[in-house]
Amino acid sequence: APPPLWAEPPPTHSRRDGRVCPLGQFPCGDLSVCLPQALHCNGAADCANGADEDNCVDDSGWLQILGDTLAARSGGMLVEEEGAACWLELIPAQCRCQGRAVDCTQQDLASVPWVSSNVSRMDLKKNKIHSLLDNQFARYRSLKKLFLQNNKIWLISPKAFSGLSQLKMLFLSHNRITQLKPRVFEDLHRLEWLMLDNNRIAQIVPATFSGLRSLYFLYMLNNSLAQIPSASLCTEMPKLSWLELEGNRIRAVRRDVFQECHDFTVLILRRNKLRWIQNGTFSRLNRLVELDLSSNRLEQLPSSLFNGLAELQQLNISYNPLKEIFPSQFESLPQLRSLSLEGLEIPNIHNLTFQKLANLSHIYFKKFQYCSYAPHVRSCKPNTDGISSFEHLLANVILRVFVWVIACLTCCSNLAVICLRSILVAENSQHAMAIKSLCCADGLMGIYLFVIGAFDLKFAGEYNKHAQGWMGSLPCQLVGGLATLSSEVSVLLLTYMTLEKYFCVVFPFSHHRAGKKQTVSVLVAIWLLGFSLSIVPLWCKETFGNYYGRNGVCFPLQSDLGEQPSARGYSATIYLGLNLAAFITIVFAYSGMFYSIHITASKTAERGVCSREVTIAKRFFFIVFTDALCWIPIFLLKLLSLLQVEIPGTVTSWVVIFILPINSALNPLLYTLTTASFQEKMKGWLQTEQLEPHESRR
Repeated sequence: APPPLWAEPPPTHSRRDGRVCPLGQFPCGDLSVCLPQALHCNGAADCANGADEDNCVDDSGWLQILGDTLAARSGGMLVEEEGAACWLELIPAQCRCQGRAVDCTQQDLASVPWVSSNVSRMDLKKNKIHSLLDNQFARYRSLKKLFLQNNKIWLISPKAFSGLSQLKMLFLSHNRITQLKPRVFEDLHRLEWLMLDNNRIAQIVPATFSGLRSLYFLYMLNNSLAQIPSASLCTEMPKLSWLELEGNRIRAVRRDVFQECHDFTVLILRRNKLRWIQNGTFSRLNRLVELDLSSNRLEQLPSSLFNGLAELQQLNISYNPLKEIFPSQFESLPQLRSLSLEGLEIPNIHNLTFQKLANLSHIYFKKFQYCSYAPHVRSCKPNTDGISSFEHLLANVILRVFVWVIACLTCCSNLAVICLRSILVAENSQHAMAIKSLCCADGLMGIYLFVIGAFDLKFAGEYNKHAQGWMGSLPCQLVGGLATLSSEVSVLLLTYMTLEKYFCVVFPFSHHRAGKKQTVSVLVAIWLLGFSLSIVPLWCKETFGNYYGRNGVCFPLQSDLGEQPSARGYSATIYLGLNLAAFITIVFAYSGMFYSIHITASKTAERGVCSREVTIAKRFFFIVFTDALCWIPIFLLKLLSLLQVEIPGTVTSWVVIFILPINSALNPLLYTLTTASFQEKMKGWLQTEQLEPHESRR
């Protein structure tokens, strides 16, 4: 699909003097200075007051409220437990006592021990308790904290917690609980924290949480729940604020589940099997601060799913097989500060999707390229794809330098060969014509590198601001087509020249040498084919999408799920079909030529045959070696990307700048400057040039 229209969000980042920072820049705290996005939170103080490194931690959502929660809910319970003296008259010999707290951790206890009734905290972690019987804690009416995690509890009797009217924290984590009886927590009117994580609970029956009128935190991570109980959930727990359901087997969430949960601040549904969430499910959660729906099986989210979440600060929908995100998906989230979209292909991404999120400070994508759709967000990850960064089209300084070096080397060497071949009269004019055609094709690769280098300079320091426009622009499409034209024409010409040489060497008497017209026809056909291969993706935008503009260097080397299937098939046909076949043909042709020369030489008794064989072998080896050095990495990269193997962008950038132009830079050397016939003609031409002045003086 064509690149989406640009719709700049209103710049909302104001400086001290009241002026607004340009899009993509952010103020230095209270200074009248704006710095680009790339200089904020980069680990170095670029503002004079260091404000660019302030507030870089993404602490919105549960991190922000956890400290306050602990202080408000648990702070008062610690005072009476401090001090070295034991205030309990009766404790088991193997247990420790401090204040009114008893610690029986890891003492191989098979049942709940008998201690003084005024105990306020009981630690029974890491024992061998199998069951909790009726009225087992009834005498401990002052108990406020009960830790039973890492036991072997599988049975909890209906009246097991009877009498614990003062209990505020109950830990039942890491046990073998499979079910909870109705009204099992009925007497726990003051319970605020209930930890049931890492058990085997598959179902919550009606009235399970009856009596938990003060419950604030319910932690049910890593159980086997297949569904969330209906409206009774918050009817029984009206103050429930934090619900953790990560790692269960929940497949769907109906609209009525959370309708009474008005105090929710954190809702975690990560790592379930969610395929469907009914529209309006979250509409009544107007105090929700964090919502995590990541790592599920959601293919689509209703466009108005997040309506009503006026206080939401952190939203995570990463790692779902979502097919699209609506432009209006997040517009009802005015307080959103952190948005996680990692692992998501967003083929319909649009600036409008994030435009109204004025308070958004952190956003996380699968691809660096998506950051160009949120230039008003201070922190965007990943901040590079290995090819480009926020600041530069070419992220690595070595690449920024060598793109010019290799461009100059490629253009100059090919131009020199064209000039020398034009000056020197060749015995085989058809071969010379093919060589000059090859130099023209290779020279285009140098021009491609010059253009990439020029735009890298143009966007220096603020690339992300221009990235979206650049990758969707006509210059990017044309320069990508130019690189493909150069690459494919070069491959086809090398194959043609190799086959021509092969038939001359292996079948010297039966082979008919191509005449001028035939050679011109073949060369024209090769250029037309190369031009067609490079131009088709530009003409068929609906079929190929933004074929060349999938990265900053405009070269279609990598494939991903966001690419059109037809585009993936097309590039695979070129690189793993045509180019691979050409490479195999060249390898076998040179092997056949060397074998033929070796057989012919072995039948003669000439001196120096061995040394000539070695010379020929070296020459053939370097021709095949440079082809392999250029093409094999490209074959592997293309194959791995088609198999959806994650390839670092750094690898792609080095391949495009250093490996792809290898043939373009070395072909003049291999096919002209190092050949014996060319060197002899060059010496003769130089001698003639030196003699002419002497002749004129006579």
